[in-house]
Amino acid sequence: MVPESQVMIAVDTNVWVRYVTNDDPVQTERAVKLLGRGDDVFVAKTVLLELEWVLRAVYELPAKAIQRALLHILGLPSVVVEEPEQIARALDYYGHGLDFADALHLVAAPEDCRLHTFDRKLVKSAAKLGALVEEVP
Repeated sequence: MVPESQVMIAVDTNVWVRYVTNDDPVQTERAVKLLGRGDDVFVAKTVLLELEWVLRAVYELPAKAIQRALLHILGLPSVVVEEPEQIARALDYYGHGLDFADALHLVAAPEDCRLHTFDRKLVKSAAKLGALVEEVP
């Protein structure tokens, strides 16, 4: 629960993109100023999912750089992330080679629930991590 004297804000993906890439100096300055106000900043799983996609597909950053950026954001003292345990597990899976979206799908499922997929690469990668993923028969 956030104290009444403190405000919590949510920040859209494009603000985090400016913060991470510094590709638009004016917007980057505005993003840094907003994030430095002292408000708690809520980060939804969907924002992290979109941010990973933008950094990979648009900016063509390698997975290690993206993982570092996400960990940096999540390590900011003002950041409050949705489902922090799930996000931590997803980032661990991502660091071991799983696609970030697949990792989020996997960790969002109940612990005793198997994720079914047609993606053979996901089945093999997940098996190495001990995750419950099966190919659709």
